[in-house]
Amino acid sequence: MTTISIIGSGNMATTIGTRAAKHGHTVEIMGRDNAKAQALADRIGNGATAGTYGARPAGDIVIVAVLYTGAVDAVAHYGDALAGKILVDITNPFNADVSGLVTTVGNSVSEQIAAVAPEGVHVVKAFNSIFRGVLAGDRPLDVFFAGDGAEAKARVAAFVESLDMRPLDAGGLEMAHALEWAGLLLVGLARNGAGFDVALGAEVLTDG
Repeated sequence: MTTISIIGSGNMATTIGTRAAKHGHTVEIMGRDNAKAQALADRIGNGATAGTYGARPAGDIVIVAVLYTGAVDAVAHYGDALAGKILVDITNPFNADVSGLVTTVGNSVSEQIAAVAPEGVHVVKAFNSIFRGVLAGDRPLDVFFAGDGAEAKARVAAFVESLDMRPLDAGGLEMAHALEWAGLLLVGLARNGAGFDVALGAEVLTDG
């Protein structure tokens, strides 16, 4: 397996980091609060470490697990330290009452991140359409993702598969906005009878 770096030390950082460590990856937590990052690394265990916020991440795959309001600034803060890395944006830019998005077509959070990231860095949208509690259950799930760069997408797909989940490629980075709406769709389903143990997935139907 490999080292996965996670920017952030909140709920999704905890969940993804724990699942990654359980499936054999070394996890690096990088948060603005060094003490909180270290505490999370200790909680995850399995060799997890706390890196210095803003320093070059140890992992080739770097998961941006902060609130959408701070995601672009976080990537800009790292700057050239992210050169050569693959960034995975998991954010959901919901409006205040979670009735819509604050982003527009062509201006997803992923595309905003790509605009401030070092040249050559590929951004992949993933994990945003899975509830934290469902992800924490360590069950097989479908993970929709979108991004540019065949190699970057292949690396992220392999990481998803290593976590016992099925990667489903939704297309180029312009599809990130559609995945942000998928996150909102999931919340709508949960609020209107499906409950928060629901997960989005795809099924291939065959004749006969």
